[in-house]
Amino acid sequence: MTASTAAGPGRAQRRLGPFGVPAVGLGCMNLSHAYGTPPSPEEAAGLLHAALDSGVVLFDTAALYGFGTNEELLGRVLAPHRERIVLASKCGMTGVAGRRVIDGRPETIRRTADAALARLRTEVIDLYYLHRLDRRVPVEESVGAMAELVTAGKVRALGLSEVSAATLRRAHAVHPIAALQNEYSLWTRNPERGTLAAARELGVALVAFSPLARGFLTAAPPDPAVLPPGDLRLSMPRFTAAHYPANLAIRQELAALAATAGLTLPQLALAWVLSRGEHVIALPGTRSAAHLRENLSVLGLDVPAGVLAAAGTLLGEHTVHGSRYREATLPEIDTERCGAAG
Repeated sequence: MTASTAAGPGRAQRRLGPFGVPAVGLGCMNLSHAYGTPPSPEEAAGLLHAALDSGVVLFDTAALYGFGTNEELLGRVLAPHRERIVLASKCGMTGVAGRRVIDGRPETIRRTADAALARLRTEVIDLYYLHRLDRRVPVEESVGAMAELVTAGKVRALGLSEVSAATLRRAHAVHPIAALQNEYSLWTRNPERGTLAAARELGVALVAFSPLARGFLTAAPPDPAVLPPGDLRLSMPRFTAAHYPANLAIRQELAALAATAGLTLPQLALAWVLSRGEHVIALPGTRSAAHLRENLSVLGLDVPAGVLAAAGTLLGEHTVHGSRYREATLPEIDTERCGAAG
């Protein structure tokens, strides 16, 4: 795909470095990783084909997801359609001997990139993120190694994930950063503490992962009591018995607001994220073709500003119950924190 092309017919376009993409992409993590038992390879492939048919252009994966199996999945399914898509992946956090390891050393980044290219069955990755800041390695060294990948023609544009405005500025001074992928949703407002504005100032796209609050703002929110062992949400305070009932009560009010406006709750949640700036791109994930189409339908909606403002008041930094990560995980995250919400 050339830098000037990447469009779905009738889709609202936003800039992602050298690319123009629809404002809603597809996060592919849950097809292989983190949320219980993944779908079968056939089911996962079906979802990816449905995304292509629906006009999705931005597909997002990482070396970590399924410890390489997610990149392999995208390589198998999307390689024949390579010129139609913008393909994003991540380095700096991988699976080693069955464990998640953060490693931003230049030699590791180079090795991870070569493995990703092979798994993705492509000669170049359109957007390559540093998945997490390795606090043992200056970000300048990590981004310097990634810049070498651009020079070598293995990567087209660079990104960062889960970092602060200060780290973004340091990285951007080494090599232009096309995208910052941070968690952003009605119940996770950390970007409003600095990165939302910094990204706008620097011409960086803010790619909002988990814009539907890890399934909480979908039509059928998860029931923590029946989540399978290993589901990432079981370790998140907002889904614990101490906090989840209070969050569900707020969700009920949001659902009523959405219905009054003639919207589904996911449509309202995604519209709110996209309203935060023309540089914001939403990256929801799903295993359902129907939910995929519902997510994409937000691109054709015009939601009144008053409805969006009311949603942001109902659920936000000062109303959500529980932090987004447990205390043991917070040191790994470089983003600004929202008070007690982490």
